[in-house]
Formats: sequence, C-alpha cells, structure tokens
Amino acid sequence: MKAAAIIVAAGSGVRLGSGVPKAFVKLGGRTMLSYSISAIALVSSQLHSIDEVVIAVPQGFENAARAEVAAAGLGVPVKITAGGIERQDSVRIALELTSSESELVLVHDAARPLATPAIFEACLAAAARAGGAIAAIPVADTLKRVADSAIAATVARAGLWQAQTPQAFRRELLVAAHRRAAIEGIVATDDADLVERTKVRVEVVEGSTANIKITTPSDLAIVEAIIAARTIE
Repeated sequence: MKAAAIIVAAGSGVRLGSGVPKAFVKLGGRTMLSYSISAIALVSSQLHSIDEVVIAVPQGFENAARAEVAAAGLGVPVKITAGGIERQDSVRIALELTSSESELVLVHDAARPLATPAIFEACLAAAARAGGAIAAIPVADTLKRVADSAIAATVARAGLWQAQTPQAFRRELLVAAHRRAAIEGIVATDDADLVERTKVRVEVVEGSTANIKITTPSDLAIVEAIIAARTIE
C-alpha cells in the first residue's frame, strides 16, 4: 500500500529555551528534525512503503528543512509547509498536501528523534490491517488523580499505555477524522484520539522507552546521553 509520512516539526520549543524552534535544536551535532527524516529515509529505501513526505515547520524555516532533506538523501517527493498554531492544525495542513493516491498516512513528531525505523514499519503494517495504529508503551508508574493539590484517587495502571508517535492510519479515515474535528470544534493532543471518536479500531504496537518526547531541558539531556552512549558502543 502506498503511504505518505507527515513530520510535525512546527513547535516553538519555548520551554527548551533554545532560541530556535524545537525541531532545529542540535542533538549529537544534528538537528532534531534530521533524525526523523533519516528514519523515514531508511523505511522508504528498504521497504518502498513510503512514497511521499510532508514536513510542517515554523514559518520562515522552510529552507532550513529543505537543507535537512537534501542532507538525508530522501529519495521520495517531499513537500514542506508552514505549520499551524497548534499541533492539530499542523497535521491538518500537512494532510491536505498528501496525495489521494496514498492509502496510508504516518504521522510523527520531530520532538521524538529516537523513534526507530522498526517502529515506523510496525505502525504502517498494523494500520494497513486494522485502519489505525499507534506506538505506545505500558504505563510503569503508579498514577494518582489529583484535585486541589491532594490525591483524589489512585488509578489502576493495568491496561494503561502511554501513547507515542509514530501513528499511522488509512488516509480516508484520518482525513474524515480531521474534518469532523474542524466542524465540531474537537481538540485533541494526538491523531489517534480524533480517529477513535469515529469508532475505528486503532491498534497498539510496542514503542520504546527511548522514544522520548523532548519538551524540557531535562528531556533534551536524557536524549543527548542516549545518543552519546550509542555512539560509544
């Protein structure tokens, strides 16, 4: 099945305090964005399952993104667009630029630079079978529901998983979910939430504890340490 990949890289990165948008922060001498592009390039070259890529970046950083694409040697058509105000807006904008010939759409946050090609492949395979799929890991910590700075309840963690990206869906399902969200004013933090609301089956494939979403300087330090350790190995 033909697939399009969307890389969401339009975040400001204010909480990182880096002075540049998050996707263009350097990790191990490379931008955060470059890691996601490289992973998709591997999937595309080995499985020939990704036929086009759309990257949503902050306005004014389109040329910087093109340079990253050129450096990665991505051998499929690439479109680069300015993202929206919120993540959901960026995905919708990018989704509109994907070809109707793409039967699957894979969505990944550039803020998760350590997602592996194997996770991308697993999500695409599961989405082709079920309609939708996300990478996720089982919740390991005890969860507390808090109200007024006090514990209101302890939430049983059995069966709870922590969602990650990549996430993949049949294109027509994702398009319909985003259109419904725009009409009804639905706001969600990931695409799976929008698709779940349409009663589509969304499967879970095991992600990785290393597939960290970088939000704070502490997250950045952890990922840098992982990259450094892998370089030494």
